[in-house]
Amino acid sequence: MGLYLVRHGETDWNLSSRIQGQTDIPLNDNGRAQARELSAAVRQRGLSPGRIYTSRMLRARETADIVAADLGMEAWILEGVHEINMGAWEGYTWRQVREEFPQDYEKWYCNRRYQIPPGGESYEQLLARVVPAMRKAAKEQGDSLIITHSAVIMTLLSYLNGTPFADMAKNFKTKNTELVKLGEDMVCILEQAPWGGR
Repeated sequence: MGLYLVRHGETDWNLSSRIQGQTDIPLNDNGRAQARELSAAVRQRGLSPGRIYTSRMLRARETADIVAADLGMEAWILEGVHEINMGAWEGYTWRQVREEFPQDYEKWYCNRRYQIPPGGESYEQLLARVVPAMRKAAKEQGDSLIITHSAVIMTLLSYLNGTPFADMAKNFKTKNTELVKLGEDMVCILEQAPWGGR
């Protein structure tokens, strides 16, 4: 049994380095091509997922639907693995956020695991919904492919590896449609450790 996390395919906002958060942006043509390449990569690696899960957000669902159709499967929405809510910062680039929201950005930058962007949610709040969702997926027989988002993957890996959340982009940045397998030790942490126990 394995959990394979995948960031959705490319969007136009990815190209322009805009913060997407929970703004429901569709895939662009390249993102759809990446999804088709992902299904080919799943086959080439000999993976046979028992279930394909997806975030409820459009860019993830489009990615999952393309992969699932190509593999003759169905994609199931997994509640809790949608992207972090970045509130008022969505639609801006990070440079624009620093310029337009200097005080809020400074507070968030210094304590980003727990600090909440204006109208958004913290990475700790994200974990509170992602960890139970991953535990649910881990109970499935066979491998599960989970189409989700960059902040979800980086936050979860920071938590499981016990690394600083300030370094998540440096340590765990993922490309569009990149496959990330959770090792057995990380799955054990998900299944056995109480929330907040690390």
